[in-house]
Formats: sequence, structure tokens, C-alpha cells
Amino acid sequence: MTNHSEAAGAPGTEQITLRNPSELAEVLPYLLGFKPEDSIVLVALHRGCFGGRVRLGIPERPGDWPSVAEEMAKCLISGCERKDGTPDGIVAFLCRDPKTTETGRQIMERLQPLAQMLRLACGRLDVPVVEALCISDDHFWSYSCPVEECCPPDGTPLAASGTSVTAAAMTYAGIQVRRPLREMRARLTPWQTAAVPQQEHALDAAAMALVPRILAGVPRAEVANETLDLARRVWSRFGHLPTGDDTLETDLRDDEQLAHDEAARLILGLQDRLTRDHAAEWMEGDEAPLALRLWRALARRCVGPYGEHAAAPLTLAGWVAWSLGDRVEAGEALDMALAADPRYVFARLLMEACSADLDPEPVRRSLRKTRDERGVTPSEANSERAFDGAGAGAAVGAGTDASAGVNGERAAGREGAGSPGRPSADNSREPAEDRVMRALEAALRRRGSRRAGAGKGPSRAGAHAPRRPQGRRRVGRQGTRRDG
Repeated sequence: MTNHSEAAGAPGTEQITLRNPSELAEVLPYLLGFKPEDSIVLVALHRGCFGGRVRLGIPERPGDWPSVAEEMAKCLISGCERKDGTPDGIVAFLCRDPKTTETGRQIMERLQPLAQMLRLACGRLDVPVVEALCISDDHFWSYSCPVEECCPPDGTPLAASGTSVTAAAMTYAGIQVRRPLREMRARLTPWQTAAVPQQEHALDAAAMALVPRILAGVPRAEVANETLDLARRVWSRFGHLPTGDDTLETDLRDDEQLAHDEAARLILGLQDRLTRDHAAEWMEGDEAPLALRLWRALARRCVGPYGEHAAAPLTLAGWVAWSLGDRVEAGEALDMALAADPRYVFARLLMEACSADLDPEPVRRSLRKTRDERGVTPSEANSERAFDGAGAGAAVGAGTDASAGVNGERAAGREGAGSPGRPSADNSREPAEDRVMRALEAALRRRGSRRAGAGKGPSRAGAHAPRRPQGRRRVGRQGTRRDG
């Protein structure tokens, strides 16, 4: 059995020594910041201290396990080599709770081949797996320790949450465990309530009003300003509400402040890249937490056939969370954005940058410069201007003709572009609009990241591999959705 000494938290914090598999199992939620569920987690060791880590959902098909083991090993070791050098060893965790009559021990036995595949994949890259643990049903098993007195066949019970010496040491060091990932994702998941038909009807109505405005040639900046004005009005209401620690209660209060028609106009308006990029400027100071609550609320309103529209508010939620230092929520939001639309370029770049542990400041700097060049001061950005789009037939949208993409990323010739090499004047972008993308791409090039792999391989802690989208692209029942 291997002992591990770990400097938990940031440099300069208390040294916390982990002596056995029990303490390793107990420290995992503190390493990630949340309790992993249905996850493979690999954590690198450097001179006795924890380093980089990767997490991926456990594939249901055993046939997928070999390729997943290879990809996770390559992802972790190559990432560590770029940042801290080759790891001395790796600790592997397999986390899955029973969902039927299956016991924790049966899960452990069923996942044992996966644990062996991970050991072999890491060994082929000359990095040993020094410990492999299965955590299930509040027990843990070591795949590396054959001593029954130490690691009994029926598993070793985990200490009650927050009661162990390890938990006390982590809490003292200022390291806390957040709510389970399923609760975090629930805050970003479309409604499944009795209010869904009303919200879907409002989205249909907004879409029907949007198309005539686009055909009429309403200036793109005008509809963008309408969207941003409405967004400010809504999140200013959030600022007068108590928040507290109960996230569900906070979300319910926010939902009460957002009318169905307002949500519909905002969701459709954010499909425009210009509008979305300007909304991304609310990423710091007092406005960032309020904007984050709004983006979550809008993601919850992308119901029915409008699920793919969630890519825009989810990407904004991920960006703001990353800017505020919350990489866990950022990873989950960006993962869900890519599940809604795998070709959403902004989400793909943000996911890769966040997974590579880059500093978000270069992106913030680019957004500040863009805002300054428009001549918008912070006070003006926070002011409530009159919104005149609430009348009949008004809708927030973007674009200057019916063929222009609401988001110009693909039409401009980036990845996933339809009709490459034929961008129209309406799809061309000003240098200021390109600045955020260029800042992300430059930062990734400096880190040696491969853009072609963004959003495809296993990600850092806090994100699953993107899933394929469900449903069809559409703006309303009568038209196709244009790319985001």
C-alpha cells in the first residue's frame, strides 16, 4: 500500500499528509471541489504532491473502456508534461453509486477490468498507477491492496461527510466541497415543469416576430441594443433579491422575476454573435454574479425544440463562472453548451482554455478594450435605458438579412463553416468583434494546445466529454435556426 503526502490547496497552505487509501478516498471531493458521480478520475503525483487531474464519465459500454483509458492517460500526462513535468505516479478513482439492486461490491467487481485498463494505459506512457480505488455506496475498495485485513472484500466504510480528520484539515485549510454535480447541472437544465408549454409558446411568438424584422432590414446594432437593455433590466431586478445559500430557492426567485416573453426575446437575441460578445463584457465586479444568474435562468428556459438555443446562454454562464474563478461550474456549463451545439466555436475555445488552466485575464482585457472602443463607460453599461421593444410584433434578434447567420462564426470561415470562402458583407466581422477569439486562440497556441481536439477528449475536473445534441435546429415552428 502506498502512502501519499499532499500539499492541499494553494502554495503556502498547511501541509496535509495522507497515509492510506481511506484518506485518499476521503480527500477526492476536496481535490475536485465536488463529489464526483459516475466518474473516472485520474490525479497526477509530483514528488508526493497532487498535480493535474482529469475526469470523465464512465462509459456504459465496456467496449469503450480501452479507448477511454488511453485517451485519459494521454490527456493527463501530456498536460502535466507541459506544465509541471512528467508525473511520478497517478492515483485512479472509479466512482459509481448503485442505481438498482446492484451492491457496491458488485460495482467494484464489474469495474475491475476498467481499473486494469487504466493501469496499463498509464504504464505504457511510463507513469505507474500507484493506487486505484473504487468508491461506491459510501464504501471504498482498493484494486492495488490484496491484504484483506486492510482492505476487506466488502469494502471499507467512508467517514460521514465532513466528520473525518481529513475533512477537518481540509476545512481548516479553506478547501470546501460544493454541491453534487447533478445539482449544479440542474441549475442549467431546461425546465420540465407545467410552465414548459407557456415558455415554448412565447419562444414561438418571439421567433415569428423576429423574421419580419430581419427581412425589413432592422440594423443589427439596434436589435443588439434592445437585447442588452432588456438583459440589464432583468438582472437589475435580481440585484434586489436575497440570495442566501439555497441555490434552488435562489433560482426559483430569479425565475419569478423573468417573464416568458422576456426570456424568449433574450434567448433569440443572444443567438447573434455581436449581442453575445457584448453581453460577455459583464464578467467582473458587481455585475458578473447578476449576469451569471440571468444566463442560468435563460438556459433553463430553452425548452422543447429550442434546446439548441441554450448554447449561447450556457457559454456565457461558463465564461462568467471561469472569469469569477469557478472552473467547476465553468466546465459543466461549457460542456452542456457543446452538448447543445458541438460546433459552437466560442464554447469550444473557452472549454479548451479552461481545461488548460489558462488565465482568463487576456480575454477580459480584450472585452474591456472592445467596450472602450465603442465608447461605453462602466456606468453607461450598467444604466437602465428605455426598452421600446415590448409592443406587439417586437422581438429581439440579429442580422441584417434573412440569409445572414445569427452568429457569424461559421459563415466567417471558422470551423464548421457552411459555404466556406463565401462570407457576405453582413457576415464579416469588425476587428473588435474578432478580438476575443484571437485572444483565446493566441493563449492556446502559447500553451501548445491543439485546437482540433477542443471539446472532443476528456476534460479537466468538472467537465464530462461533450455529448451529441438531441433535436433539430430551428428558430420557430416555421423556420430553421441559424448557427450560434
